[in-house]
Amino acid sequence: MIPKERMQRTMDLEEPDRVPLMCQMSIGHMLLQTGFPPSEFWFSAELFAEGLLRLRKIYDFEGILISLHGHSPHWKKNVARIQADEKGEIVYWKNGDRTDFPYDDLPRHYPFKNLLPPSISEFDPESIPEEIDFIPVSQGLEFILDHDNKYDIFDIIYENAGDQYSIHGEVTSPFDYFLNLFGLKEAMIYLIQAPSKSKEILQRFTEGVKKIAVEQTKHRVDAIKISSPYAGSGFISPAFYREFILPYEGQIARAVREQGVHVYTHTCGAINDRLEMMVEAGISGLECLDPPPLGNVRLAEAKKRVGSRIFIKGNIDPVNILLYGTIETVKKDAKYRIEKGKPGGGFILSTACSIAPHTKRENIQVLAQVTEEAGYYP
Repeated sequence: MIPKERMQRTMDLEEPDRVPLMCQMSIGHMLLQTGFPPSEFWFSAELFAEGLLRLRKIYDFEGILISLHGHSPHWKKNVARIQADEKGEIVYWKNGDRTDFPYDDLPRHYPFKNLLPPSISEFDPESIPEEIDFIPVSQGLEFILDHDNKYDIFDIIYENAGDQYSIHGEVTSPFDYFLNLFGLKEAMIYLIQAPSKSKEILQRFTEGVKKIAVEQTKHRVDAIKISSPYAGSGFISPAFYREFILPYEGQIARAVREQGVHVYTHTCGAINDRLEMMVEAGISGLECLDPPPLGNVRLAEAKKRVGSRIFIKGNIDPVNILLYGTIETVKKDAKYRIEKGKPGGGFILSTACSIAPHTKRENIQVLAQVTEEAGYYP
């Protein structure tokens, strides 16, 4: 069975020949393993695709997640100069902004003018464009989408791997756009102080994200991930999850499923109190399911509660096991995950969250060996 078919049957909740393997990688890990210039890697569709393809081969993953898209081939036109040192690169932009590109982490952007976030009372939801033009990556970092080259990387990846391997796109939860707009603290306050207007804004973002998700399905992806890192119990209660996240992510999930493509949610941290609720969104699968101490999900219990309705992608601890563990520690843990997740199908062996930047290559490579040793179905 080829990897693409193995992944598809698993996402269809069937038993393939064996448990498939596919992990999400942090930008820092990809940089350290490839040695690519960090600014070029961030902005170039060709180089980003090369990194994804190269690491898939090194780790024998059966799928590729395209976490960034819409790379502009003309990004250097706006650069004043690039300075490199032992820590990474610094890009100085013509408009006065600066972006630091570490060799082992996400970029950090410093605008020339620090604009205060808007007040929700004065913000017009209609000002949110129908065509969303950025991805809210992390802590105010935005990846600007080039509309003329919005899905080039999907075509590059498919041409190189689409016949053999499962290709996954990614969109970001409307809730993340909401947090990015107002800032984490104020956004959480606005959910309480201005719930109706918060929902108007969330709906506006939902329309834009849904459009991107549906457009990605036209580029021969096998699944789409909804990145929703702030939807765990460490940030938001089950009641607020049902009110401010579930309805909007549900619209995206249904729109993707109507295209005949699988869709799964990625939420970090503690989600044990909302597993069934997350499934209500109409998703095909769940990713992360962080085990203790990172989260509070125990795989055997999760499999029993929701494993007949969705596929599960996880849940190796990427810090305490993969980053700090030995090869033997990793092997033992991976075999345990397969033992608990494998019965009945619908299980993809994966790290719970992203592979940490400084994780040793051999600790990841052993995962493919474990799937061969313990992953086959009778």
